[in-house]
Amino acid sequence: SQAAKMKLKHNINPVLLQFINFIVLVYSLVTYIPWYILSGSKQAIAKAKQVKARPVNNKPGGAYRSVNSLHCLASVLYPGCDTLDKVFKYAKTKYKDKKLLGTREILKEEDEIQPSGKVFKKVILGKYTWLSYEDVYIKAVNFGNGLAVLGQQPKTNIAIFCETRAEWMIAAQACFMCNYQLVTLYATLGGPAIVHGLNETEVTTIITSKELMQTKLKDIVSQVPLLRHIITVDGKPTTWSEFPKGVIVHTMASVQAMGAKADTGNKQPSRPVPSDIAVIMYTSGSTGIPKGVMISHCNIIAGITGMAERIPNLGEKDIYIGYLPLAHVLELSAELVCLSHGCRIGYSSPQTLADQSSKIKKGSKGDVTTLKPTLMAAVPEIMDRIYKNVMNKVNEMTSFQRNLFILAYNYKMEQISKGYTTPLCDSLIFRKVRMLLGGKIRVLLCGGAPLSAATQRFMNICFCCPVGQGYGLTESAGAGTITEVWDYTTGRVGAPLVCCEIKLMNWEEGGYYNTDKPYPRGEILIGGQNVTVGYYKNEARTRKDFTVDENGQRWLHTGDIGEFHHDGCLKIIDRKKDLVKLQAGEYVSLGKVEAALKNLPLVDNICAYASSFHSYVIGFVVPNQKELAELARKKGFKGTWEEICNSPEMEKEVLKVLAEAAMAANLEKFEIPVKIRLSPDPWTPETGLVTDAFKLKRKELTAFYQTDIDRMYGKNVK
Repeated sequence: SQAAKMKLKHNINPVLLQFINFIVLVYSLVTYIPWYILSGSKQAIAKAKQVKARPVNNKPGGAYRSVNSLHCLASVLYPGCDTLDKVFKYAKTKYKDKKLLGTREILKEEDEIQPSGKVFKKVILGKYTWLSYEDVYIKAVNFGNGLAVLGQQPKTNIAIFCETRAEWMIAAQACFMCNYQLVTLYATLGGPAIVHGLNETEVTTIITSKELMQTKLKDIVSQVPLLRHIITVDGKPTTWSEFPKGVIVHTMASVQAMGAKADTGNKQPSRPVPSDIAVIMYTSGSTGIPKGVMISHCNIIAGITGMAERIPNLGEKDIYIGYLPLAHVLELSAELVCLSHGCRIGYSSPQTLADQSSKIKKGSKGDVTTLKPTLMAAVPEIMDRIYKNVMNKVNEMTSFQRNLFILAYNYKMEQISKGYTTPLCDSLIFRKVRMLLGGKIRVLLCGGAPLSAATQRFMNICFCCPVGQGYGLTESAGAGTITEVWDYTTGRVGAPLVCCEIKLMNWEEGGYYNTDKPYPRGEILIGGQNVTVGYYKNEARTRKDFTVDENGQRWLHTGDIGEFHHDGCLKIIDRKKDLVKLQAGEYVSLGKVEAALKNLPLVDNICAYASSFHSYVIGFVVPNQKELAELARKKGFKGTWEEICNSPEMEKEVLKVLAEAAMAANLEKFEIPVKIRLSPDPWTPETGLVTDAFKLKRKELTAFYQTDIDRMYGKNVK
């Protein structure tokens, strides 16, 4: 079974193991009846087995809908609240003095010199200080009015290029109220991509931070001729001498002060209608230059309506930790879900998230420890990192501790796959691991890329909470599917949300048909109010990716290949763009190869590559420094990190490990990489080789490793 494959290996004496298994069996029998009566798991097990979505008709390729919205798709969160300004006004009235946005104060900043001579900035942070719903509303109203004083007109574009923080959300709410179209750009985008986004949208005003102004905007301002105003959210910046004439720098506080003084009594502000554009979101784009996706008010509201329905008991007791880029649809949607349901949002960053994070001074507390969130969103890259860190710590334990952890892990895995809980294991064994995320997480939502079954199971077990896997695109306002909290199966992304329907279209080239047995398969098409307006100033691409059917329903062609299971849950099995035909005619799914090898302790990241002019697959691998150094030591290879990575001998040793894992994952012989390049440097969004959600940018990786590709394909493998 799948659970058996994911179990951890131990080295316990067989006789002792039999005795332990007997004790566990007795314990399970004694505790089963009281647990069954008291825990309410009877309902959870029943719910997990229920059908979650059905096709609306019996025709092949018929759309699947959630059983909760079979007759009518949901599109509005609260009656009458059909635009985002109305949603916030409703929430402000309902939760007036409740805390909404929290930020930690910086008590001290210091430079820490590393043994290598590098200087790392470290911070000591204080408690969270909070703004109430009323506070945020007033700040947003004043900021919107202040922007009007600076000449911002309704239905015109304004850009935000800023890290995830309270001011980002305040600025966004101001734009939603005044019907300004918010252009969002990732804080990690490279110069040419930022210039492209700002010039294409013809913005005259950009909202940013002091740091991003100095590090990113300063060098490109001269290439954005229409820019007139730069607003910094965190106080007065130091001016620079080479600042272009005609560009004025303001602070957010000064714009809010202008707005508070402005006489708006006689002028009726221009309120948005549901079809108006709320956000033009530039996707980080795993292919080519970023595209601006036009998302209307009704698109976002439909999307967050669907998402909120999948999180049980969402409300005022919940605390969400916001640290992913707000320019990403997953984070923006998650925060808008929280804001509309009375939850608190505490802000963080990947560098200050946990006690061990890179910017937190040793001995002081990271954000999760201070905030103790109940809800958290994550991309698989972050979950994979946590998984590897914990497993490395387990390997460093004493033999007794390690075996105890492994026994508990395997026992809980068995119980989870049956739908049972393990309160004793949770409090005795996994409590310490759970504290890594603050100890109070009740739902972990994962999106942005596929999550491996092993990592998902690890998070279920060690963090003692359901892991909801979601599937959605910027083009579908982030909404598509999310697994239900009582569904503990792995590798699937759940049933369609109540706001949308999903159908599978035949893809002949890949051999996927919606008449396939046992499961219908094909390209995933998403339909519903959450499907966005299209790409900004790119009519040709909009026509290619979006279609409208005879009933006026708008459909997004995702390019992803899925299959529907008998209970109506979707599984992503391939991607059109990742399919490469080898010289001999076999099709290789690069994503499938990467998924099979990505979770090896030796691999931090991997990109498979194949060419139709050759008969074999190659790969680029970012090795785990600790694991590769250990492998080199075992093989008697001495040298610096660069020398180890550049060694043909070590390439061969890593290939052996990859080949073993590939065989275990049942990859075909032609799918197994034959040659690899070990990369001494990690791939981060800053390098431009991965997106902000850490998805591989194949085009950029191919260009970066072109000489290595030529070398690996230079001579045929005997």
